[in-house]
This record gives sequence, C-alpha cells and structure tokens, in this order.
Amino acid sequence: MTPSLGPWAFALASLVLAATPGPGVVYIVTRTVAQGRRAGLLSVAGVGLGNLGNAMGASLGLAALLAVSSVAFTVVKLVGAAYLLYLGWRALHPLAPAPVDAGFAPPEAGRILREGFVVALLNPKTALFFAAFLPQFMDPAASALLQSAAFGAGFVLIAASTDTVYVLVAAAAAPALGAGSVWGRHVTAAVYLGLGLYTAISGRATR
Repeated sequence: MTPSLGPWAFALASLVLAATPGPGVVYIVTRTVAQGRRAGLLSVAGVGLGNLGNAMGASLGLAALLAVSSVAFTVVKLVGAAYLLYLGWRALHPLAPAPVDAGFAPPEAGRILREGFVVALLNPKTALFFAAFLPQFMDPAASALLQSAAFGAGFVLIAASTDTVYVLVAAAAAPALGAGSVWGRHVTAAVYLGLGLYTAISGRATR
C-alpha cells in the first residue's frame, strides 16, 4: 500500500484488521460471557481508550523506542502479561461474589473500564502495529503528527464498532454458554491465564 491510497483505503484496511479476532477480542468476548453485555461494552470502551493511548504514543515516537529497545519492549510486555495472569487468578478467587441478578454498581463499572484500559495499554505490540501500519497511508506533504493522530483515532473508532458487534453476539450466546456459573468463571480464568502466557512468550509480531 502507498500513501496515495488515502483515507478510504485506510478505513477499509482498518475494518478488515479490526474485525479479525485477536487477544483484545478474546478478552472482550470473555468478559461479556462472564458478566453480561454491559460489562462487555465497558470493556470495549476501556480497550478503546488503551488503544487510543497506544496510537497517540506511536504518533509521539513511543513505538520507535519500543522498536529499538528490547529491554523497554520486554518490560512493558511482561507487566501486561502479569496483569492478565492476575485477572485470571482473581476470576478463580473472587473477592466478594455478587448475586447473579445484581446490577453493576459504579465501582464495579469503573473497575471493568479500568481493566480493559490497562490490558490494551500494556500491550506493546499495539504501539508497534500503529507505527508499522499508519505510515503507509500518510501524505508526506502534510503534518506527520496530525495525520498519525487522526488515523490512530479513526482506527480506534472502527475497532470499537467491530468489538461492539462481538459483544452483542456474545451476549446473545451467553445463556447457552453458562454465563455467571462456576463453569463460566473457570473458562474466564482459563482465557485470561492463556492470554497472559501468550503475551509473555510471544515476540514482536504486530498482529
């Protein structure tokens, strides 16, 4: 792809990439199945904010630092992996089990939003992905900073839209999957632990 392809090509490529299931989609779907549609949508918002942070970091040069410094990349990656492993452990050991029909209190909603944000923000591959993907569509004659920020925000919006579709589908399928049951909690823990291990042992591939 070349910079002359422009924003429409960027939007189409972003849609294809965003709709392809990855660790972020697995996290969001797992949260939806375990805690319902509202939790899934809060996770979409949190992941979107984390991705936006990575996009802005890429536009400011953070991705360049991660690309050249193996130490920085490894530290961020291992912190993110540890956080996912912690979420898996807590899924198996809830602090205070709530009634199935209980709604989401504001602290619970804030925690879900925060966890999605941290999971996405502590994925260094996302910043590297933005650094590799966005320049292909940028006009050399225009401001690189403004273009990368705009394209990054656009990608985050597109990804949030496709993630929302995954949430709606997962919420509809949740009753058949045993959402909220002990079985569902163990599946949630297994997914988090699996994502944490995958993050810890994976390399620098951007997707």
